[in-house]
Amino acid sequence: MGAPADAATVSDIIPLALSDHVSFDQIRALYGRGPDEVQALMRRELKRGSYLAWRKRLRRFSERRETYK
Repeated sequence: MGAPADAATVSDIIPLALSDHVSFDQIRALYGRGPDEVQALMRRELKRGSYLAWRKRLRRFSERRETYK
């Protein structure tokens, strides 16, 4: 995994990851962090229920769209 994220980077990545309009590829281009790193960051930074809701939404979107996070 990449270098530890500073607070500013974390606060930038979280809204992007929560957005339905930003893909993991776009986050990788901006911050150099892949899907596994973003998921680990979200698991660490979000409350458990928020993280689980986010993952559920990602699964639901990925089943409906060919190219999504």
